[in-house]
Amino acid sequence: MNLDTQIQLLIDDAPQDGITPKVVAAIAPGLKLLAEKLHHLQYYIVQSLEQEWVVTTLRSRDEPDQEKRVIYAFPTLEDVATASDATDIDPELIAVPIPITLILFQLIGLETVDSIIFFEMPGDTTNGIEICREDMQRLVQVQLQQSPLSNTPSNHIPPNIA
Repeated sequence: MNLDTQIQLLIDDAPQDGITPKVVAAIAPGLKLLAEKLHHLQYYIVQSLEQEWVVTTLRSRDEPDQEKRVIYAFPTLEDVATASDATDIDPELIAVPIPITLILFQLIGLETVDSIIFFEMPGDTTNGIEICREDMQRLVQVQLQQSPLSNTPSNHIPPNIA
């Protein structure tokens, strides 16, 4: 599914409350621009049977107190199996293909996650591109400020659009 179709699905699936589809449409150019910088139209995300994405906590070797919570996005199902034995060990975990625009959109609202690491090259799960939640939130703010919605009072923009 191409990026334009993915964006349209995000808009169509938004709550039909009169404002959320407009907000999604307003931030769509930013989502599309970022998605175009990545190599795949969909990535595999490991999730529970309840559809909760698996979060991994990473700690710095040099500063053990420093940590971040990430979600891994894999280009192929084989990469999921290679990178982690978790799906083999835990029958409650599955890898699901998710459109790139939905992953980026969901990142906006994932308050317990610092970033998503996208592995771009099949077979290489050591080098990835990290997209930080804070950067996504800034992108959304910029897109909203540049849209006709910038005249809409902020209390009318749903805080949990993702």
